[in-house]
Amino acid sequence: MQTKRTVFGNCVLPYLLLLPQLAVTMVFFIWPAGQAVWQSFLQQDPFGLRTSFVWFRNYERLFHDPNYLNALGVTVVFSISVAVLSLGLGLILAVAVDRLVKTRLYSALIVWPYAVAPAVGGVLWWFMANPTIGVVPYLLRLVGYDWNHALSPTDAMIFVVVASSWKQISYNFLFFVAGLQAIPGSLREAAAIDGAGPVKRFFTITVPLLSPTSFFLLVVNTVYALFDTFPVIDATTKGNPQQSTTTLVYKVYQDGFIALDLGSSAAQSVILMLIVVLLTVVQFRWVERRVQY
Repeated sequence: MQTKRTVFGNCVLPYLLLLPQLAVTMVFFIWPAGQAVWQSFLQQDPFGLRTSFVWFRNYERLFHDPNYLNALGVTVVFSISVAVLSLGLGLILAVAVDRLVKTRLYSALIVWPYAVAPAVGGVLWWFMANPTIGVVPYLLRLVGYDWNHALSPTDAMIFVVVASSWKQISYNFLFFVAGLQAIPGSLREAAAIDGAGPVKRFFTITVPLLSPTSFFLLVVNTVYALFDTFPVIDATTKGNPQQSTTTLVYKVYQDGFIALDLGSSAAQSVILMLIVVLLTVVQFRWVERRVQY
């Protein structure tokens, strides 16, 4: 079978076609990233009147700052919790919908939260979990639990994890449903004929064949938990109480936009960028090996 191949008569045309995408990447990623790296080596006053080159002093200060180390630990717990909860519930809902004959109505209802902006979703959850007027504390008091995320660090962490996962569940649900519908029904029928029960069929057939989708969603959810959850935290707890919900991305905002410590904020953004790059490399280098395409 002969494969058709596109040949450009003008050697400049391919670069012209790539130029818009390269321009977007340069303006919105490479240039801001370069500016952040350069500013992380600088120290300047809040008004920008005096700037000095301090080498790695901003980075040294960070790793001796207990507040930054606390934010690092909070980010680890928060990111893992959001990824596990959103992926788990998204898969459960997708499996439940996949067993139905007519799924349009159920799918539409589950997907709706994804259309809500993160800040708006955070405000909605703030009203529902408000210790004074919220329905969630009222229901918890009926079973003997006194909920107050404004005072309890544990309640605050649970609150931001649930509020952040709520929106992402819909995204994961869409991809899991598409992955489940792509699995041939004959494989499950053959396993059922061989005597495999529903649980065994799920873990021996469904889960391995869903591994490409799961791997993709793992990368997306990791990036989401590290960056896109900032509006939820800002609209709900603002990193409190006792900085128990201050993640790395929110600390970048606090130090850069509130405290006006631009050098430290730039150094934190560089470290956060390196963490994401490292996690992505690890996922593609080691986790992808277990993916069955």
